[in-house]
Amino acid sequence: MKTLLTSLVLATALATGSAFAANGPVDTSQVRKDIVTSATGKKYSIATVVKVDGIAWFDRMRDGVKQFGADTGQDTWMVGPSQADAAAQVQIVENLIAQGVDAICIVPFSVEAVEPVLKKARDRGIVVIAHEASNIQNADYVLEAFDNLAYGAKLMEILGGYMKGEGKYVATVGSLTSKSQNEWIDGAIAYQKQHFPKMTLATQRLETYDDANTDYNKLKEVLTTYPDIKGIVGGPMPTSAGAGRLIAERGLKDKLFFSGTGLVSVAGEYLKGGDIQYIQFWDPAVAGYAMNILAVMALQKKNGEIKAGLDLGLPGYTKLITPVAGRPNLLYGAGWVGVTKDNMSKYNF
Repeated sequence: MKTLLTSLVLATALATGSAFAANGPVDTSQVRKDIVTSATGKKYSIATVVKVDGIAWFDRMRDGVKQFGADTGQDTWMVGPSQADAAAQVQIVENLIAQGVDAICIVPFSVEAVEPVLKKARDRGIVVIAHEASNIQNADYVLEAFDNLAYGAKLMEILGGYMKGEGKYVATVGSLTSKSQNEWIDGAIAYQKQHFPKMTLATQRLETYDDANTDYNKLKEVLTTYPDIKGIVGGPMPTSAGAGRLIAERGLKDKLFFSGTGLVSVAGEYLKGGDIQYIQFWDPAVAGYAMNILAVMALQKKNGEIKAGLDLGLPGYTKLITPVAGRPNLLYGAGWVGVTKDNMSKYNF
């Protein structure tokens, strides 16, 4: 039956010319072929530059980038520094400018650090698409998966419930200059102040450089200083693993609670064991694919279509919005998923 359904989907896609057969994890059955291919048959070179290569989040994004290339025939690839480092990411962009790529899709570690080099890229005629960077100026388009403040508010809604609305908590970000992650925490803190006035943020945000070991060590230090903390709200994905490890080792299950960004492949063992309670995420593969769609659209001068209401044909990106007055190039999708041990089996990444 599965083989028959796959054949029918493929036959329909070929017959209509409107969608691609799946070459990877992203559901592309609703993607319009005309917005991701060149009318002249030109093959574009599109590099996706991420904060740090080699972690599960961006491994998943690479899958989406590779799928886009396989689906469309464009020359797409992903690259990033081996450790989260702003200067290293800038150098990668410099190298891409020297190579003369057509477009750069970027997830900045530090928006401020990449602004000058992205201006240089755009001055050379290179299209720039940014993600997780709502305040960036030197980009043709900025694509966010959702409203960042609402995402953070949801994390706090869950955490506050487990903490019964009382006690101290801490918050982590990959970098104090990672705009989107800091907006998540802004949203979480605002929700806490409004709905859980008996909760308090114990210390300033912990900068963990998107590294699970750093998360673990910094949280361990905080636990020494504040042994009575009851909650952790995690911005970067690796915090889910660092916090889970610490809670498991210290036997703090049901005493110290976690709500934050994570992936089942990274934090599943801690979810299953009850050491952490809740993770939230969007699919990085879909985000990578979506950025590359916008890059091709911009290269094809289809800027008139890149506006509120645009349907990219991808889950969570079917009706983009432009919520910030005066910034029509800042586009938001509408989707994240919340995962507990009860529904984690639905996700294989």
